[in-house]
Amino acid sequence: MLTNKRQLLLLVLLCLGMSTAIAAQSSQRPILWEPVDISKRDLYQGPGGAAAAPDITRIKYIRKQSGGHQKKYRVEDATGRTWVAKLGSEARPETAAVRLLWALGYKTEINYLVPRVTIPTKGTFTNVRFELRPDNIERLGNWKWKSNPFLGTNELQGLKILQVLMTNWDVVDIQNQILEVDTASGTRQYYIISDLGATFGKYGNNNLPIFYRLGRKTGSPRHYSRASFIKGVKNGRLEFAVKGKNRGIYKDITIEHGRWLADLLLQLSDRQILDAFRAANYSPQEADMFRAAVKRRIVELDQATSARFAMRE
Repeated sequence: MLTNKRQLLLLVLLCLGMSTAIAAQSSQRPILWEPVDISKRDLYQGPGGAAAAPDITRIKYIRKQSGGHQKKYRVEDATGRTWVAKLGSEARPETAAVRLLWALGYKTEINYLVPRVTIPTKGTFTNVRFELRPDNIERLGNWKWKSNPFLGTNELQGLKILQVLMTNWDVVDIQNQILEVDTASGTRQYYIISDLGATFGKYGNNNLPIFYRLGRKTGSPRHYSRASFIKGVKNGRLEFAVKGKNRGIYKDITIEHGRWLADLLLQLSDRQILDAFRAANYSPQEADMFRAAVKRRIVELDQATSARFAMRE
């Protein structure tokens, strides 16, 4: 009888252990995208909202931040929060790019564009992107475009399309990051693109090794307005006007994948798109040029993936 009770106790403990493990695994499931109410997203304040904006009345320099091509500093603001301040030409386009992805439901980091800031011992700078480094987030490492938990899904294929829509010419694995986030409902693993600075300009002039870099632009409304997006549809797949490295990741995107993303993008208002570029401190004229160019690409994707077009293809 005692043996039976011990066996029952062991079975109960085993079941409890399995339940705990399953719950932990479930809470840490990888997340790239989640459905949101796009119409209610504030693209001026972005994913952090007004409350999370940096207080630059006092800035403390911590150290130089390694990684990437643009100069970055790790700093502390007046509230004691830690930020990565990014200088250079990529600061403004990245601020806008994060807001557009976040508006659609993609996981992103929290950033803001600070028009002017003095970093002690380093100098005074204009148009600096501040990216928050919260205490509840741990960076686990990179994820790969060709090997990840989302292969073939609408959300991954949609994210690829968005890179072309934004003319991101720096789509490489090192720019992708897995964030382990402690939330009130458990631990989450967010798959994000951690560097979106090489956007809203144009690709290089050719596909030749090394020389494909020639002619690339970033954060230029004039070049972005003229850049091509979709070349056409062939065998049920979208063909994009993309040049440079990693072109192969765009070869398996179907009309259905594009339709999924188009339905999300069509929910964005002109005001929201404009706000994303206003938040990046572009002039009213520049912001409106970007808005019109983004809107044109949305219409282009909508038309390329419509049932009527697909039947003609």
